[in-house]
Amino acid sequence: MTEPIVELEQVTKSYGTHTVLKDISITLEPGKFYTLLGPSGCGKTTILRTISGFTSVTSGNVLFNGKRINEVPANKRNVNTVFQDYALFPHMTVAENVAFGLTLKKMPKDQIAERVANALKLVQLAEFGDRAIDELSGGQQQRIAIARAIVMQPQVLLLDEPLSALDAKLRREMQYELRDLQQRLGITFLFVTHDQEEALAMSDEIFVMNNGEVLQSGSPVDIYDEPINHFVADFIGESNILPGKMMGDYQVAFGGHQFECADAGIPAHEPVEIVIRPEDLNLTEPEHAKLKVTIDTQLFRGDYYEIAATDSLGNDWLIHSVNPAEDGETIGITFRPQDLHVMRYDEKEEEFDARLETYEGTEDDDLDET
Repeated sequence: MTEPIVELEQVTKSYGTHTVLKDISITLEPGKFYTLLGPSGCGKTTILRTISGFTSVTSGNVLFNGKRINEVPANKRNVNTVFQDYALFPHMTVAENVAFGLTLKKMPKDQIAERVANALKLVQLAEFGDRAIDELSGGQQQRIAIARAIVMQPQVLLLDEPLSALDAKLRREMQYELRDLQQRLGITFLFVTHDQEEALAMSDEIFVMNNGEVLQSGSPVDIYDEPINHFVADFIGESNILPGKMMGDYQVAFGGHQFECADAGIPAHEPVEIVIRPEDLNLTEPEHAKLKVTIDTQLFRGDYYEIAATDSLGNDWLIHSVNPAEDGETIGITFRPQDLHVMRYDEKEEEFDARLETYEGTEDDDLDET
């Protein structure tokens, strides 16, 4: 196992009676792209500030390369931060902005010039050194802020929602550029966002947060396919979340019927919630269906129709289909056992991971495809 570069051990941060971080423990390995994902006010930026040294912890430890750095000042930590507003100096040129930190360190001018040139080349703005900041677009300013951070050669780069001010098209382009830059530099990125699509697209590992706690961590695929609870399932993408009951290993009941599923290790007859992603539902004739629903309304989204429907028990359904349906029509829906994800109420991440590990030998081919 790779030795971690940053560790938070049971970190809590409180302001008076208000607790912002609650017993946070996370590990960052060298050379990976990590994302803190959650709604505003959940503690994401506070974690960045505890790592960078701008915020002290109430309890717990911050480790860097295995050494406790709780009392190490921000300017002595080998991390740099790219802020949401970029914090560029309008009275300086692009090159002067990028060189600012090196100038404060009184590095020789020839070394500064070489490092600045290399940093601008990395962010594909090699010819922009003499430009004024107000001559740059939003995307170019964002790249200059990154260049100013990486020119200091940090081991960890912290990014606090740096794409939030960009329009949708430029934001998507910058996602590709940031991911590519991280892979070329080979340093650890810790990225903060509340945008689920952004987190899924860019990350090696995601920490999903709410109310000062990390609810679930894992790869984008794991988080999307195996959410631990209602909040994660609802926050990460669009979901159908229905009440049900576990009938036994690989058998679950919901919507008035019993179905085969891919989950096990949950006691029989325990109330559960079932997650089905809209793209995993297929429309079919009612006589061939697993469940029947009535179409309430639909919206054309370009490459698919977003269909809202209701079943006979009053459960709401969201379906993504390349085929349209008629409002008021009763249609059938079908799905595979592995498209169902069963969630227990109030299950902890450790319990969830242990259950998955115990039953991960179940192969999709063993499950009924009909």
